[in-house]
Amino acid sequence: MLSTVSVDGVVQRWEDLRLQDFAQGFFFGAGFFTTFRIDAGQPRFLARHLARLRGSLDAFPTAVRAPAPELLHEDAVRESLRRCLAADAALGPRFTGVGKLAVSDGHVLCTLRPFDADQEAHHREGRELDTVEAGAYRRAERTVNHKGLAYFRQHALLPRLPVLTNEAAEVCELPTANLFVQLDGALVTPPLSAPCLPGIARAVLLAMASVDGLPVVERVLPLADLARAQACFYSNAVALAVGVPRLLGRELPDSLRLAERARAALEARAVREG
Repeated sequence: MLSTVSVDGVVQRWEDLRLQDFAQGFFFGAGFFTTFRIDAGQPRFLARHLARLRGSLDAFPTAVRAPAPELLHEDAVRESLRRCLAADAALGPRFTGVGKLAVSDGHVLCTLRPFDADQEAHHREGRELDTVEAGAYRRAERTVNHKGLAYFRQHALLPRLPVLTNEAAEVCELPTANLFVQLDGALVTPPLSAPCLPGIARAVLLAMASVDGLPVVERVLPLADLARAQACFYSNAVALAVGVPRLLGRELPDSLRLAERARAALEARAVREG
């Protein structure tokens, strides 16, 4: 993470933040966050990210102390980001990388970091998914639909990136990513009730309704159906779409092309949305 941050729109240094200002989030993990892509200084899908943050705050009004509403307005967040980039010569107004908004203790904390070093390689070569974390979730488990600061379960699983299922052996998601599978002539992603996070890229792809000529649908996805998959990719707001050339032991050579088409569609939509 880079050292220049903002708290409620005020530019600061990470090392100068006071723990007592974030006690609720630090000690109890009581808060929400969203991670977004920044291209040449422009945050992508920012309105969608903020709407999801506000929705999470509304869903747990007694658990997390919300900031002043104006701090989560799109113009305010854009201005906060602009100030951060202008204040740090190492960033600059055309910074490309990752932004994160964390909301807790009545504050909005904005931090910045470069893209992961292996992101380009994952776009080019994809990433294998070879393990399953069976029964990791329970159907309709409400907290999974929100990106909370207490994200320990998902974070612990990131190094091996397993497919997460519920108690009924239905696919839910990956740690920090949604899954899309080409199956039966459609591009299928699990429903929010599986449960899974309402990912920003996921929502955009569903709204597009079609990728590479395939209808995008949301439905229950039994783990056993992955054995019939023709292609697969996973999505999130930073990487956009990453192909899965090998899924649970099966080669899926069409995955990289499908992910590339999805990524191009997401990039184009991000520019249009501003």
